[in-house]
Amino acid sequence: MQRPLVYPKSGEGDTELQELIEFYNETLGFCPNSVKTMHIRPRIAKAFIEMNKAVMENNGRVTSALKRLIGYVSSNSAGCRYCQAHTIRAAERYGASEEQLNHIWEYKTHSAFSDAERAALDFALASSLIPNAVTDEIAENIRKYWLDGEIVEILGVIALFGYLNRWNDSMGTEIEQGAKESGEKFLQNSGWTTGKHTY
Repeated sequence: MQRPLVYPKSGEGDTELQELIEFYNETLGFCPNSVKTMHIRPRIAKAFIEMNKAVMENNGRVTSALKRLIGYVSSNSAGCRYCQAHTIRAAERYGASEEQLNHIWEYKTHSAFSDAERAALDFALASSLIPNAVTDEIAENIRKYWLDGEIVEILGVIALFGYLNRWNDSMGTEIEQGAKESGEKFLQNSGWTTGKHTY
């Protein structure tokens, strides 16, 4: 794309958007351009933020770090390079180990991942494919390690990133410097580039 479909709002003189910017400065280190673009219709941005908070809330065993790794695997299978960089950055900020970050695509065999994490990541991958690839075997495996409420949390992350993947790839959202740095640090060896998200 030659430019984003719609440019994000600057936030100048908009106290509501400034509050969102402050929230994301704390969680990611910067406010995503995607949120600034959604805020052109404030109710969409507000609804997204509420969903994001509900989905990413830590209720126990599905850790904040694992949720971000699930978001990464989901975004990778959807092909959204913008979300891949954002989720790997957030996984680092929320406590994923260096080994997990560097070996995310070896999760099926690498010792940095538990069997429960493998089941969640297998489910994330299958759930994000089109057509959907969740089989009885994958469903049985995730039920083996996770309770119903935890599975709902995991699928909530996958569904949230389904929305974000489509939003950012269709919008051609410009990637922020912080996300780009994380993508280059952890994903470049797997072939990651900024793709359509740099102008």
